[in-house]
Amino acid sequence: MAGGVRRKSPGSPSPLWGKLHTLWQDKHLVLFKTEYTLLVVSVLWFLEIGFNAWVIQKVAYTEIDWKAYMDEVEGVINGTYDYTELKGDTGPLVYPAGFVYIFTVLYYITSHGVNIRLAQYLFAAFYLITLLLVFRIYHRTKKVPPYVFFFVCCASYRIHSIFVLRLFNDPVAMMLLFGAINLFMDGNWTRGCGMYSLAVSVKMNVLLFAPGLLFLLISEFGLIRTIPKLSLCAGIQLLLGLPFLLENPVGYVSQAFDLGRQFMFKWTVNWRFLPEWLFLDRYFHLILLASHLLALLLFALRRWKRPGESIFDLLKDPSKRKAPAQKITVDQMVLILFTSNFIGMCFSRSLHYQFYVWYFHTLPFLLWSGGVKKLAHLLRVLILGLIELSWNTYPSTIGSSAALHVCHLIILLCLWLAPPLHSAPPAETEEPTPEKDKGQ
Repeated sequence: MAGGVRRKSPGSPSPLWGKLHTLWQDKHLVLFKTEYTLLVVSVLWFLEIGFNAWVIQKVAYTEIDWKAYMDEVEGVINGTYDYTELKGDTGPLVYPAGFVYIFTVLYYITSHGVNIRLAQYLFAAFYLITLLLVFRIYHRTKKVPPYVFFFVCCASYRIHSIFVLRLFNDPVAMMLLFGAINLFMDGNWTRGCGMYSLAVSVKMNVLLFAPGLLFLLISEFGLIRTIPKLSLCAGIQLLLGLPFLLENPVGYVSQAFDLGRQFMFKWTVNWRFLPEWLFLDRYFHLILLASHLLALLLFALRRWKRPGESIFDLLKDPSKRKAPAQKITVDQMVLILFTSNFIGMCFSRSLHYQFYVWYFHTLPFLLWSGGVKKLAHLLRVLILGLIELSWNTYPSTIGSSAALHVCHLIILLCLWLAPPLHSAPPAETEEPTPEKDKGQ
């Protein structure tokens, strides 16, 4: 007797089965549809665990700066707080106080810096944390097709080398920086500014993001309400540097934040095609600085600012502006920060091999944010490949440096040709299945 009893139809699949069935049907598009970003990056992240372990076990470690780092922090541990007296094998200590504290912790964990293998695994953990933070940005923005993330992971020899074979401090600074960007995306501006300041305290290359961050803060809060955020950043720097500032304030500032430091021609990646005398010339450095500032100003006024809004109106509290304030989207936020840093890289006085990590993880976003619709996927991947080749050419050559500048110029032009950020976004035409940005 089955009267009144409803049986489950054998043909009605469970929600999980439905998702798996859809995934199987779209298997040929998984690498192209941004809705599968989380799936693809999750697989790649777990593969990276094994890949990093393999690199550490099978590829020889190369000593460059790790011993110098340990010597420098050992000087602090022994009671030297005068920055002008802190030195390592490769020269004087030229990083802010946050570097000292973080690498002091690493000094003790690694048995006074002797346990290199343990240090490598710690930096592998830094790498995996950095990837998580970067992948979260790409998952939120959903702008880059998932197949590109293979090039962000397994295909870059130089990035793995910088993290787990060289143990530079640059990855630590960038890990903190991407943590700050994630906080900004979540609307945690105060905590994000604090994290950003910590990143600067490890290495001041993070200041290349500062113009973009300043623009975002003013856009979001106006000038008056931005001041407390800037004060927090400055306060953290003062607090971290206090022991050294009390001992020799001029020595600390001049060493840790030396903007005029001279670089060696033999290590340059981007200016190999210049004669050495021109590379070292101060007037050439001033031209690069002026070009850097001009590019930032042009992007701020013509690409970041809303059309029709004056810069003076932007300084006002959002509630008092003539036009209603528009909320900054995640896409816009990330693009401004990444572009600000990229412009600094384009006009840098010199780029050394470890500096690649300063912008490597931002390149796909910048390439897929450009305004040239006919810049095909293959051409974008080719640009990524040429940049990787340029950074892997050691020693750098005239050709590798020139290729790097050509790639930088193409990306910069594409960013310039993109529509202003506050105008309506154009319809997407390049993806196999057009989608709207879900990370906003």
